Amino acid sequence: MIFMLIFIFIIGLCFGSFLNVVIYRTENNISIVLPPSFCPKCKAPIKWYDNIPLLSYIILGGRCRNCKTKISIVYPLVEFLSAAITVIFFLKWRGNIPWFISSTAIAYLLIVVSVIDFKTMMLSDLFSYLIAFFGLVGSFSNPLFDGSIYQRIITSLAGIVAGAGSMFLLAWLGKLLYKKDAVGEGDMFLFGAIGSIVGAKGIIDVIIIASFVGAVYGISLILAKKLDRFSYMPFGPFLAIGCVIKFYFNISFMKIFS
Repeated sequence: MIFMLIFIFIIGLCFGSFLNVVIYRTENNISIVLPPSFCPKCKAPIKWYDNIPLLSYIILGGRCRNCKTKISIVYPLVEFLSAAITVIFFLKWRGNIPWFISSTAIAYLLIVVSVIDFKTMMLSDLFSYLIAFFGLVGSFSNPLFDGSIYQRIITSLAGIVAGAGSMFLLAWLGKLLYKKDAVGEGDMFLFGAIGSIVGAKGIIDVIIIASFVGAVYGISLILAKKLDRFSYMPFGPFLAIGCVIKFYFNISFMKIFS
């Protein structure tokens, strides 16, 4: 079993390395396929032995071999997080391989969405569409859903409508109360996609978790004087965290407080 987990961890690292490519090239509007990997600073091509996930970062001391520019810690963090999630999800759902594949793909996409949103305050609708796709496809094996295949698809579709609709309502209320956009359009698409995974009832749990984590993060930055209470903060990453926590632990606040 230990060798299997090591293998899965390595596979997760490789996917994490690819996610870094997607993140950097998406935010810089560059083709994901070409050109080959290069240093963002000096543009020198990165050799294969300097492109080994996590290991190369450690060996190079977090710097480009050519220009010695410091490499962002985000790169190894994304690789490690991807690998850790892959192993954790496998341990939980190795008896349900279709859902293991779907949930892991969803988690990868949520990582991409979160990092890009943190860096650019922008959410790409394409990734939300892909999340919704895996949510719908994975509905057949989703442990959060019950009933026939038809009922599971309906639950997933209802979650999309409820997720996007609730975020639209929050945006409308925010505009009414604060006279400015409180929720971005990208958040609506993302939450609709998340609804495809957790269903209409599950979006309440996701909002509660996301709001709590976001509040803790925001208050921490305010106390550290790195943010003020009027600053805009991306909500996408917290929705992503709420989504993963919800479908991994299947937390239901309605049951807890009933």
